[in-house]
Amino acid sequence: MDNLSLIKSTYEGANAQENARNTAAALADDARWTEAAGFPYAGTYVGFDAIVENVFKRLATEWEDFQFKVENYVAQGDKVFAYGNYRAIYKATGRPMNARVAHLWTLADGKVTHFEQFVDSHTVQLAIADK
Repeated sequence: MDNLSLIKSTYEGANAQENARNTAAALADDARWTEAAGFPYAGTYVGFDAIVENVFKRLATEWEDFQFKVENYVAQGDKVFAYGNYRAIYKATGRPMNARVAHLWTLADGKVTHFEQFVDSHTVQLAIADK
């Protein structure tokens, strides 16, 4: 599977569970996953278990219907960008969020070695902030 097809499989499965399985299979054991500064889960996590615990579980429990709608992909060599919008409602405040986002994936030997998120975190912070 080429790099673009591999990354598409992490977003375009039949459901969230399939996307999670495809993501787990795509990641190298020591893959580094970086959530952007200003995003509620900012930091770098190493390995699938740490990513699930610090990112995916929180997205699933703290947000209602969290989605990343991919607009398009750009692939060149060992890099794949996926870009589009996050949409969700923050459960604690009931406020919606629509944030522009890009994900940069770096691959080697058919596995993801690095993931980096770029996001309009201001719109995310508006949804989660107490007023």
